[in-house]
Amino acid sequence: MIELLLVIAVIVVLAAIAYPTFIGILERAKATKDMNNLRQIGIGTQLYMNDNDGAIFSTGVGAASWMKQLHPKYLPSWNVFQSPFDAARGALEDDVNSPVSYGINNGPSNNVVGASADKISKPTIFILFAPAQTPRATVRFLGTAGFATLPGVTVLGIGGNQATSNPDGSAAIGGTHSTRTKINALFADLHLENMAWSVFTTNASIPSDPSATQRWTP
Repeated sequence: MIELLLVIAVIVVLAAIAYPTFIGILERAKATKDMNNLRQIGIGTQLYMNDNDGAIFSTGVGAASWMKQLHPKYLPSWNVFQSPFDAARGALEDDVNSPVSYGINNGPSNNVVGASADKISKPTIFILFAPAQTPRATVRFLGTAGFATLPGVTVLGIGGNQATSNPDGSAAIGGTHSTRTKINALFADLHLENMAWSVFTTNASIPSDPSATQRWTP
């Protein structure tokens, strides 16, 4: 009996040591998948711009959301638009209810949707796409494929600790992983970064940013 208890105790200790490592590996795998989704969205956007004279989506009469301008021609699966951190919602493949976790950086200071890509004068530091969250204490998303009008799901006001998501305009309080301290972002030159939340929230073109005019040309 004593030997059995010792074996059980050893197993419990080993499990306690291994569990945090397993959780860390699982989170890194999700972060990698999240980054891959953003990469595919970036490639689809580049293909769209190649076909439309460099325009970052259409804003003409009756124009669909940016997601529907990419799907299905450039991105055949709605699953690409759902972050692995958006686990509370089941994956779907329909044009109304499919979860959308990512937003385009389209705020009052830049109006990137419908503009030409050459308006972004510093594409290496201009965030174009990122996860768009609600203000919950845990990571949560609201976007769906059913947003019929532009811009759909949007990352707004990045700067001053504001990263908001349509439709409710709520402000996220942290990143998507590493205990809310990290978030992935796709820049206008299509490079990806796994960046600190503190950097993300001060890395977009906003009126209070003295370098805003260097990043975005109205």
